[in-house]
Amino acid sequence: MKRSNQALKSWKRASKLPLGASAWSRLVSLRAPYFGSIAPRMVELEPGRCIAEMRKRWRVTNHLGTVHAIAMCNLAEFAGGLMTEVSVPPTHRWIPRGMSVDYVHPARTDLRAVCVCSPLPGFADQPFEWPVTVDVQDTGSQTVFRAEIRMWISTRP
Repeated sequence: MKRSNQALKSWKRASKLPLGASAWSRLVSLRAPYFGSIAPRMVELEPGRCIAEMRKRWRVTNHLGTVHAIAMCNLAEFAGGLMTEVSVPPTHRWIPRGMSVDYVHPARTDLRAVCVCSPLPGFADQPFEWPVTVDVQDTGSQTVFRAEIRMWISTRP
């Protein structure tokens, strides 16, 4: 089953260029403006796998000096949504249906969201819910936040 789409093709082209990953990530943030507040940067993207990063900046911190919970939710949705986008075949579409999160440890550093879904589900004609897990890690590779995003997958009309 062919899983290639425009997002994946453009990522593969851009990621090979100097500053291409940063430019591509900014373009995604222009298309979905709420990601602009966290300034995410894509690191890896392929079907079933996405790694994205964000810097800890004053803008995304709370009164305790740690990364704000909603900023981590946005990073998780960025990684989980893009992993889903490049994994779902062109005959199907997706939309997040809900998200459950766990705050494991205070986030005191830059962050990395890791979303790995293997094996990929079978994409049949019947709609289904696909639970996508995203682990957000600090610079010491400790998980500080975990999200499960329930993606609703259905065929295109």
